[in-house]
Amino acid sequence: MGNDAMHAEYKIPGGKLVVIDLDIADGAFSNVILSGDFFLSPEEALDWITATIEGQPSNSTEAALAERIQIATFGAEMLGITPEGIAIAVRRAVEAVQE
Repeated sequence: MGNDAMHAEYKIPGGKLVVIDLDIADGAFSNVILSGDFFLSPEEALDWITATIEGQPSNSTEAALAERIQIATFGAEMLGITPEGIAIAVRRAVEAVQE
């Protein structure tokens, strides 16, 4: 599979907006950019999340992605955002391209 640019936004109920941009290369996520109006502490937690998504199989389930993000952000403060919300945004991006 070649590169497919993907984009999705997800408003976490009671929380903030999550925006994800990524590509798929050789069946895995690449060029992951996570943004939105949420707060993470320490700031490096954003890098931890993107590094966790980067390289994961593009057919990863929401549950699998959320679990990996939860592990990667252990000890971080996540305000207005959840691992599940990020995973939903990722899957929405993939599904939008497949439609």
